[in-house]
Amino acid sequence: MITVGIVMGGYSDESLVSLKSGEYFYSQIDKTKYKVFKIHILKDGWNVIEEEQAYPINKGDFTFQLNEKKINFDVLLNTIHGYPGENGLMQAYWELLNIPYSGCSFYTSALTFNKRDTLSVLKKFNVSVAKSVYVNKGDQIDIDSIINEVGLPCFVKPNQSGSSLGVSKVKKKEDFMQALDFAFKEDKAVLIESFLEGKEVQVGVFKYKGEVVVVNTTEIISKNEFFDYEAKYLGASEEITPARISEKEDTYIKEAAAHIYKSLDMIGFSRLDFIIVNEIPYFLEINTTPGCSPASIFPQQVKQAGLNFSDLLDNEISLALQRFEKK
Repeated sequence: MITVGIVMGGYSDESLVSLKSGEYFYSQIDKTKYKVFKIHILKDGWNVIEEEQAYPINKGDFTFQLNEKKINFDVLLNTIHGYPGENGLMQAYWELLNIPYSGCSFYTSALTFNKRDTLSVLKKFNVSVAKSVYVNKGDQIDIDSIINEVGLPCFVKPNQSGSSLGVSKVKKKEDFMQALDFAFKEDKAVLIESFLEGKEVQVGVFKYKGEVVVVNTTEIISKNEFFDYEAKYLGASEEITPARISEKEDTYIKEAAAHIYKSLDMIGFSRLDFIIVNEIPYFLEINTTPGCSPASIFPQQVKQAGLNFSDLLDNEISLALQRFEKK
């Protein structure tokens, strides 16, 4: 029987969401096919959680001892949100240990976690994006020049963070520096983007049986200024699946999502965020380990499409094993 580790947690403020995603994976995976263990990667330690007992992971080879027996993992399902499981660090580590893992490669993970670099790459593939300016901590900040470039309102966001942590919508010049300081608490680099007036739509995409599948669209109606942490996880939003968009908009956004997924050489689950302006989908960001708690958007999209999440996890395991067999 294949031994599967479901890896969850992380070192960022998204860890609690990740733990819920991992528990959902555990509830959905077919335990008649696999021997399954829950793995918590947290700041205070790496442990396998088995019957409420914690068994330390040996970081030298990513194994653990259970009843005096060494347990090796045949494949890992990664559902860490944020650092260090969404930015390529864990993936590179598993690659060195030759342990198959789900989702995209360490390089694609690192690229897509960096908002600036992702936008730079996708511009070469003719993807529509907002105007943006990039600044580093310690730079001389010319507020007038930045506002002249992106306009007001604008979004100030950390270059590398998830769940909208550190993000602000700035309407007045006087609020700009406060928003910048807020973003710098999350990352030393900040992206400032123009505000796009339109409909926010999120799209689930994954590779299934050799094909790129665009699973569904979800319209986001936030009760706050934008789809922030509270709106995402604390109920301050309405999520409508499928999105209330025209047939033409539906075609455009699904084509754009598939194009971006392929252009970034993606594999595994993903959720792509767009703003539709005058029927044109403008790309915001891609999540390569999307939230998968029962309340999260990606599982809702899968369910709405009539797909079985257990089958998708089987597919992720197969993809991971096949990729490493080719090496």
